Amino acid sequence: LVLELSQVIIPTYGTVPDQQNLHTPEWVDFDDKPDSLFFKDGQRRIDFVLVYEDEGKKMTHKRSDRKKQKRKRQVYESNLINNGLQLEATRSVLDEKLIFVKVHAPWEVLCTYAEVMHIKLPLQHNDLKTRDSAFNWFSRLFRVDENIIKPEQEFFTAPFQKEHLSNFHIQDKDTFFNPATRSRIVHFILSRVEYATKNNVKKFGINKLLDTGIYKAAFPLHDSSCRHLSMDPNCPSERYLLYREWAHPKNIFKLQPLDFIRKYYGEKIGIYFAWLGFYTNMLTVAAVVGVGCFLYGCLTKDNCTWSQEVCDPNIGGNIIMCPQCDKVCTYWNLTITCESSKKLCIFDSFGTLVFAVFMGIWVTFFLEFWKRRQAELEYEWDTVEYLEQEEQVRPEYEARCTHVVMNEITQQEEYVPYTAWGKCVRMTFCTSAIFFWILLIIASVVGIIVYRLSVFLVFSAKLSQHISGTEAIRKYLTPQTATSVTASLISFVVIMILNIIYEKVAILITDFELPRTQTDYENSLTTKMFLFQFVNYYSSCFYIAFFKGKFVGHPGSPVYWLGKYRNEECDPGGCLLELTTQLAIIVGGKAIWNNIQEVLLPLVKNLIGRYSAAARSEKVVPRWEHDYHLQPIGKLGLFYEYLEMVIQFGFVTLFVASFPLAPLLALINNMLEIRLDAWKLTTQFRRMVPQKAQDIGAWQPILQGIAILAVVTNAMIIAFTSDMIPRLVYYWSFSVPPYGSYSSHTMKGYINSTLSVFNISDFKNASKPFSPRFGNHTTCRQVYRDLRYPPGHQHQYEHNIYYWHVIAAKLAFIIVMEHVIYFVKFIISYIIPDVSQKTKSKVKREKYLTQKLLHENNLKGMTKNMGKIADKIIKGADSTFRPKDE
Repeated sequence: LVLELSQVIIPTYGTVPDQQNLHTPEWVDFDDKPDSLFFKDGQRRIDFVLVYEDEGKKMTHKRSDRKKQKRKRQVYESNLINNGLQLEATRSVLDEKLIFVKVHAPWEVLCTYAEVMHIKLPLQHNDLKTRDSAFNWFSRLFRVDENIIKPEQEFFTAPFQKEHLSNFHIQDKDTFFNPATRSRIVHFILSRVEYATKNNVKKFGINKLLDTGIYKAAFPLHDSSCRHLSMDPNCPSERYLLYREWAHPKNIFKLQPLDFIRKYYGEKIGIYFAWLGFYTNMLTVAAVVGVGCFLYGCLTKDNCTWSQEVCDPNIGGNIIMCPQCDKVCTYWNLTITCESSKKLCIFDSFGTLVFAVFMGIWVTFFLEFWKRRQAELEYEWDTVEYLEQEEQVRPEYEARCTHVVMNEITQQEEYVPYTAWGKCVRMTFCTSAIFFWILLIIASVVGIIVYRLSVFLVFSAKLSQHISGTEAIRKYLTPQTATSVTASLISFVVIMILNIIYEKVAILITDFELPRTQTDYENSLTTKMFLFQFVNYYSSCFYIAFFKGKFVGHPGSPVYWLGKYRNEECDPGGCLLELTTQLAIIVGGKAIWNNIQEVLLPLVKNLIGRYSAAARSEKVVPRWEHDYHLQPIGKLGLFYEYLEMVIQFGFVTLFVASFPLAPLLALINNMLEIRLDAWKLTTQFRRMVPQKAQDIGAWQPILQGIAILAVVTNAMIIAFTSDMIPRLVYYWSFSVPPYGSYSSHTMKGYINSTLSVFNISDFKNASKPFSPRFGNHTTCRQVYRDLRYPPGHQHQYEHNIYYWHVIAAKLAFIIVMEHVIYFVKFIISYIIPDVSQKTKSKVKREKYLTQKLLHENNLKGMTKNMGKIADKIIKGADSTFRPKDE
């Protein structure tokens, strides 16, 4: 391919013309047609726009630097012209320093590169009969009006070949290559044309010219304003239609016009919105079940016996709890936790278990049905064989191809950028760098844990709790709450700071890896970023769910962390409520941050640009200048959009047992997110270079990994974080003889049975509280349900039989729940094929008809040529054997 590019695609590659041989763009003045998408002649379409600042008017660089930049730009533009592109330059209307270079690709250039890039183009109309779904009448109510956005015609397609030009469906040469395809081809050329050679190293590509500031921007044009139809009859105003029928908030309950989005922005944008819409639709089912489980918890909380015991002044009011820290903490009454225990009854109920099992199965249905939907889109959008045929090698990879190796498949020599040893060194370095940054995140998490442990003592001293206190704020502003909220806020700030730094590091590491294709590049970057984000976002949640309050010892013998800090105990309401608080702060803060970063920033920048040009607003401004003042989409493209949704998917699935309303909140967010992302693309950003994409890339295996992990995390949350298992063990075994004193199974006495007793006189001097004991009480109870023998027992303060029953029940529950859900997931995955039979038939039928069509056309052409040759031979034979006298 490298050889092909050097010989066919770029004839001047490796040569820099002399100053006398430089070709320059044609200079024209603006013709006062603001909506025109054509050169001044009105015939040649503008396929791309390059913007630079006139070097003669620059004041920020040295004169020698300005000359070098001008030379590189002139060489680059000359090589573009040598490659067949046509350039037309126009000075800016609003800023005379800016020059806009409009690029047009003629028919011959488009045909040449369409063949090189293996672009699929229409052969004939699709004659396959399709049956409408039984639900078509219902979905039609939510579709965009077909009179406004007409359905796209379906064609059989095949990779373009110039020698078979007559076989393709060409009604009009000007429309055979649509604007998206034209932009792709031109961008392909722009990325590979050289502008300088230094020390036998070729420097090429528009990306490097943009990075060095030689060009300020490079983009394809929007076809109209987003606010009104184009006044030029040759402009289709597709951007306006997308804004009105897709991005506008009034369409929040409408289905997306995916084919139209794909036509305008390309398959990569289209597949993102198809996935986001499908995910949002599937969330509807999860949200309904989640709300049902939440309502079940609300309706049954008044029947929660153990919560009633906590709030009962004769039961909870007589239970004195041990201090939660050394010395400065005091004794407190169990009834303080009355409100939090009522809230816990809502989330820690049987409905939560049902919902956790349901979500484990729901996520499998989501992934399996998405694979089917993705396969349908691959067929409809002609990307079934895209990766094998169309994707080109990255220019950065081509430039480093200096080592010769033998291809095992073709048995031919080919050029690669590094040897096997060099590749091993690169992979080792990159892997080490990734692990270093992950360890850095873990170190930050450890730092926050140390903060929690140390600041808890401070809050305990400042926010001292008195058993006889009557302040309303005492119910909410407890040392545990203050510590949890401030730690969550600090964690969020650290997460955001590390995100900004790591993005640059991940890009540098991936650039050093030098992936071969753009898909390889994006998948490698996605994997690195997600590993980092996974640890960054979820580490604090995993700590609260599975570590906090689990290894704390007992009041007489607490466990110290780092030999200095006493290990944290859960909030009196339980770690489950604290996990919900942590999730709410991180998810809510993340949503606010993303909205500021993704919406307000480009909006404010665009508003500033408009106001700065207000004094010159009476001038007529061309379409390319309007688009220049919009914001660039960024190098990572849709990466952060995917990342935001995948992180949300993790919160919805990994920790859903702690918060069944998470799918509902995600559903509301996503309904807005679809229109918000659409609004950004159509109004605030320049048009992206349309790109092909076969699927959602590396995000697919990431989602599958989260789905598998979600079963384990939810089972462990129910087993170890909630009190469901201890309550069930008590109800079925320890409330009745031989362990209990009740005649029938009941939850009465649960609180008194599960809070271990500790003798105040057994406190060590290092942890003995300063405050005196309350009243005549000689014992206190542990905050957490550690289930130990009481003082005076021969095994005092050791775990009792109830504890080991609970541990066994928890482990049995995890094993059973995991195996049941995994078995159901396996059955579902087996029953639901990744590609529907209908789509398989369509693909096979298209291949058959395409091959038949090309074969028949070739046969007709050969027959026609053979007929002409036969006629010539016959005529020659007649003239040879004809008598002379004739």
